[in-house]
Amino acid sequence: MQRQISREQSRYLYRQVADLIRDMRENGTLRPGDRIPSLRHLAEKLQISVPTVKQAYEELERIGMLESRPKSGYYLTSFSHKSSTPRKSRMAKHAIAVTRQELVEQVHTAVHTPGTIPFGISNPVGALPNDKALARWTRRVMSSAREHAIGYGPFAGFEPLRRQLVLRYLDMGLSTQPEQLVITNGAQEALAISLQLFAKPGDVIAVESPCYFGILELIESLGMLAYEIPLCAETGISLDDVATAIDKHPIKACVFSSSITNPMGASISDADKQALVLLLESKGIGLIEDDVYGDLYFGQQRGKPAQCYSEKGLVITCSSFSKTAAPGHRVGWLLSPTLAGPAARLKRALSCSSALLNQWVLTEYLASGEYDRYLRQLRQVLYTNKERMRACILENDDSGLRLTNPAGGAVLWLELSRKTDGSELFHQALSAGMSIMPGSLFAPSERYRHCIRLSYGLPWSDKVEEALIKLLRIMSTLSQ
Repeated sequence: MQRQISREQSRYLYRQVADLIRDMRENGTLRPGDRIPSLRHLAEKLQISVPTVKQAYEELERIGMLESRPKSGYYLTSFSHKSSTPRKSRMAKHAIAVTRQELVEQVHTAVHTPGTIPFGISNPVGALPNDKALARWTRRVMSSAREHAIGYGPFAGFEPLRRQLVLRYLDMGLSTQPEQLVITNGAQEALAISLQLFAKPGDVIAVESPCYFGILELIESLGMLAYEIPLCAETGISLDDVATAIDKHPIKACVFSSSITNPMGASISDADKQALVLLLESKGIGLIEDDVYGDLYFGQQRGKPAQCYSEKGLVITCSSFSKTAAPGHRVGWLLSPTLAGPAARLKRALSCSSALLNQWVLTEYLASGEYDRYLRQLRQVLYTNKERMRACILENDDSGLRLTNPAGGAVLWLELSRKTDGSELFHQALSAGMSIMPGSLFAPSERYRHCIRLSYGLPWSDKVEEALIKLLRIMSTLSQ
C-alpha cells in the first residue's frame, strides 16, 4: 500500500482510507467485483479504528463505488464509468405471429461450436462448475438405490423431490403441497404445458419485450400470437402498460419473468408483483411466471414468486435447476394449486416421465444443504463476473452503447448504435472465436436488430477479457 495513512495530515482519517481504496482500484490491485478487505482486517493493517474504516466504506458506498452485501462484506463496483441503460421500447400496435424457429436453430448450432468463448450461452453454472459434487451424489444414489434409480419414475415426478421443493417454497412464504407440483423436463416443458392449459392456437399471449427466445419459439410452435409489452431495464414490466394491453387486446395469458428477467436482468418489486396478479386475476387472465433465475439474485433477499399473491388459482409458476445446479439433468417443474392435475396428464402424454436418476440425485443434493451453500457461492461469482464485464465494456467502448446493470442472473443486454446489425456482429464474432446472441431473437418483431445479449456465466480469465475487448473492436467497426 503506497499511500500512507497519517493522523498528522489535515484530511480526516476516513477520507484517507477512502483515497487508499480508490488508489487500489486505479492501480489494478482491486478490480470491479472484488471483495475488499474486511473492516477489522484493514483497521489492523493501517493501525486505525474499525469505526474509521467503516465510515470510509460507507462514504464509498454512498457514491456507488462499493456495494455492501449481507453476511459477505463490501465489494468494488464498476461505478466510475457512466453508462446509460437501454431505452424502453414502444408498446406494440397489435399481436403478431412469431417466426423465429429457423433463426433460433441457426444461432444454437453456431454458439455450440467447440473452442469458442461462450458469451452467447446463458449457463450460470458454467461460472462455478459443480460437477464433482453432482458426481459424488450420483455415485451415492446408484450405490444405495441400484436398479431402482434407472427405472421409470412417476409421471408427476419423484415424490421426495417434490417434498424438497415444498420446503423451499415455504422459505419464500408460500405454503403448498407435493401434489400441486409436477416435475418436467426443464422449465421449457413446464412453459409449454402451461401455455396449453391457458390457451389454444390463434389466442394472444402477452410477453415481455425483449423476451427469452425459448418462450417465443413455444408460442410459434403452438400456433399462438405474441403481443409485446416493453420492459424497463431497471424495474421490469409496467403495470400501466399491462392494463393498457389487456384493455385493448384479447389477451388470453401472460408469460412474464417474475423475479429476474432474461435478457435484461430487471426485477419487479414484490408490491408491483402483487398488484400485477390482482389485475390479471380480476380480468380472468392467466399468468405463467418464468422463475428460472429467481435464486440468482444479487440483492439482500430473493423476490417472492407471483404465486404467493394468487387468490383465484390463475398463476402457474415454472422453474428448473438448469440455471442453478445441472443444465444437462433437464429437471424442472411447474406449480399450480388448481391446475396440477391437468398439467400432470399433459406431461404424461408429452414425455411420460422425467429421468428418475437425475431427480433422485438432486433430491439428495438439496436435502444435504450443499445446494444452498453452492448457490451462495455461485451468486457471488456471478456478481463479480457481472461487475468485471461491465467495467471492461465501459472502459473499452467508444461507440456510446447502452447496457444493463442486472439485479441477478447471468446476462447483460446491450443496445448498440442503430447502424450496428446484431446478426452481422454475431457472424463476425463467431469468425473471431466468440459466440453472442443477436437481439433479433428476443422479440417477434425486428425492434432489437441493433442489440445483443452477452453472458457472464463462464469462468472469468484474461483470455475472456481479451476476447471481450476484441468483440468491442469489431462492434466499433460496424458502428461507423
